Amino acid sequence: MPDSLRLLTTRRFRPFFITQLLGAFNDNLYKNGLTIFIAFQVAGMSQDDSNRLVNLAAGLFILPFFLFSPLAGQLADKYEKSMLIRRIKLLEIAVMLLGAAAFLLQSPGLLIAILFLMGTQSTLFGPVKYSLLPQALEPRELVGGNAMVEFGTFLAILLGLIASVYIIGFGSAALGVAVVAVAVAGYLASRGIPALAPGAPDLRISFNLPRETFNILRDAGENRSVFYSIMGISWFWFLGVTYMTQLPNYVRFEFGADEQVYVLLLALFSLGIGAGSFLCERLSGRIVELGLVPLGALGLTAFGIDIYFNRGSPGAGELIGPAAFLAQASSLRVCFDIVMLGISGGVYIVPLYALVQQRSDPRKRARVIAANNLLNAVFMVAASLYALFALAAGVTIPMLFLILALMNAAVAGFVFTLVPEFIMRLLVWLLIHTMYRVDKVGLERIPDEGPALLVCNHVSFVDALVLAGCVRRPIRFVMYYKIFDLPLLSFVFRTAGAIPIAGAREDPAMMERAFDRIDDALRAGELVCIFPEGRITDDGRLNSFRPGVTRIIERYPVPVIPLALRGLWGSFFSRAHGNAMSRLFPRGWFSRIELVAGVALAADAVTLEGLEARVRELRGDRR
Repeated sequence: MPDSLRLLTTRRFRPFFITQLLGAFNDNLYKNGLTIFIAFQVAGMSQDDSNRLVNLAAGLFILPFFLFSPLAGQLADKYEKSMLIRRIKLLEIAVMLLGAAAFLLQSPGLLIAILFLMGTQSTLFGPVKYSLLPQALEPRELVGGNAMVEFGTFLAILLGLIASVYIIGFGSAALGVAVVAVAVAGYLASRGIPALAPGAPDLRISFNLPRETFNILRDAGENRSVFYSIMGISWFWFLGVTYMTQLPNYVRFEFGADEQVYVLLLALFSLGIGAGSFLCERLSGRIVELGLVPLGALGLTAFGIDIYFNRGSPGAGELIGPAAFLAQASSLRVCFDIVMLGISGGVYIVPLYALVQQRSDPRKRARVIAANNLLNAVFMVAASLYALFALAAGVTIPMLFLILALMNAAVAGFVFTLVPEFIMRLLVWLLIHTMYRVDKVGLERIPDEGPALLVCNHVSFVDALVLAGCVRRPIRFVMYYKIFDLPLLSFVFRTAGAIPIAGAREDPAMMERAFDRIDDALRAGELVCIFPEGRITDDGRLNSFRPGVTRIIERYPVPVIPLALRGLWGSFFSRAHGNAMSRLFPRGWFSRIELVAGVALAADAVTLEGLEARVRELRGDRR
C-alpha cells in the first residue's frame, strides 16, 4: 500500500483529509448547482444575463482571497489549528444555511451574494489546510500527504459537478438541504483532528490589510526557492483554470459532443491529477524531489501542444454522447492527452506544495501559504482575462491551448533559469533512476533538522549525487576542487552549494576558506558531508581517513553520522577499469547499489580511527 493511502488509517491525517475533501466538495456542489440553476431554471433570463451572473459569481468567490488572505495567514499562525478548523467549519454551516434559504426562495441575487461568504470561508481555511501538513506528518510522509490532498481536491471538483447535476434534478430545495448536510458532516469530521501547536502564538493580529498584504508577500520572498515555487504553483492554476473553463465549449464546438462527454473528460483530468500525484510520491522516494517538476512541466507543454493538432469533426446534427465520442479515433487521442495533462500536473504541483511547506519558516508558514493563495487568485483572474481577450480576438480554443502550452515552456524555462536547483535535482534524479537502483538503509538516523556532519567513503565521481538524491534534506558537500570543476557535474555541485577544497600544499588559502564555509554552514543548521579519504579509491578499498573531520568538529561540535556506499565500485564512474568513465556502462543499466547510515556519534566521542572503523564496518565486504 502506498504511504499516501496508509495515511488514511491514521488519526493525525484521516479526519483532516475527510474535512478538506468535504469542504472542497461542498464548494463545488454549491457553485455548480448555482450555475445550473441560473442557466436552466430561472424563468425569463436571457443568455447575456445568464453569462453576466455566472461571471459575477466566479468573481465574488475569488474576491475574498484578495481581501482576507493576510488575515487568514495571521490567524492560522497564531491559533491552535484544530480549534480554528472547527470554527471555520461552523462558519461554513452558517453560510450554507443561508444558501439553503436562498435556494428555497429561488433568489439568484442572494445565491450569488452568498458566494462571497463561501469565498471568505475558503480563504480562512486555505492557510490552515496546508500549514497543518508539516506538523501532522513526518518529513518522509509530506509528499504522500500532499499527493492525497491534491487528489482529494480534484476528486471533489468532479464529484461536486456530478452530484450537483443529479441533486438539482429533484429541485433547488434538495440542493439546499444537501449543502447544509455536507457542511455538518465536514464539521463532525473536523472534531477528530488532533491538536497542533500554533506556529506564532505571540503574534499580534493586524487588521491593516493593505500593509499585511505587503508583509505576507515579503515573507514569501525571504526564501528564493519558496517564492519561485509559489509562482510555479500559481502558474499551474493559470493553466488549470484555462483548461477547465474552456473544456465545455471545447467539447461542444470541436467535437459536437454533449455535457456527458464534458463530464467524462473532466473525470479523466481529475483521475490523471490523482495518478500523477501518487506517481510523484512513488518516484520521489519519500523526499521532496524537485527534479520531478521539470518533467511535469515538459508533459504540460507536450500534451498541450498535441491537443492542438488533434482536431475533432463536429457534426451538424444532435450532440453525440460518450459512446459515439469514444468511437472516433481522434477522441481516444484527446482522452489520452487529457489524462496525461492531469498526470503531468500532479507530478508538477505536489513537489512545489511540499517544498513551500518544508522550507518556510514554521513561525510564518501559514502567512507564506496565505501569500500563495493570494497569488493563486491573481493568476486565476489573469487566466480568465487571457481567455476572454484571446477568444474575443478570434483565437480558437485549440489555438488557445497551443499558445498556453508554448507559454508554459517559456515560463518554466525562465523559472528554472532563476532557480537552477530544479534542473540540478532533475539530473540527480535521472542518474539514480536510470543507471542505479538504490537501496537505502538507516537514513532515518539523519536528523530532519539541525546541523550534522555526514562522513562517507569515496568510491566514484557521483558519490555526492547519489547521496543528494537519497537524503531528504539538502546537503552541503565538501569535495576536492578538481572534481568540483568537472564539466556538467560542476553545474550540479555549484547549484547544490558544494564547498571546494584543496590540500594544504596545493592551495592553503582555498583550504582555509573551505573550513570557514563548513563552519558557517553548520552554525546555520545545515547538513555538511565530507569524504574523509580525501580522494576516490583506486582499488575499491577504503583509504585512510584524513584529519579534516576532527578539525571541523573541534571548531563547532555537531553530531557525526557515518555513511557507507556499497556497490558503486566497478560502475561507470569508478576507477575499477582504469580511468573513470572510460568504459560505457560496464555493469549495465539499473545496477543495484546501497546507501547505509550508521548511528549518530556525539562529537566528543569521535576519533579518526574509530570513525574509519565504523565506516569500514558499514561498508562490509561489498565495495
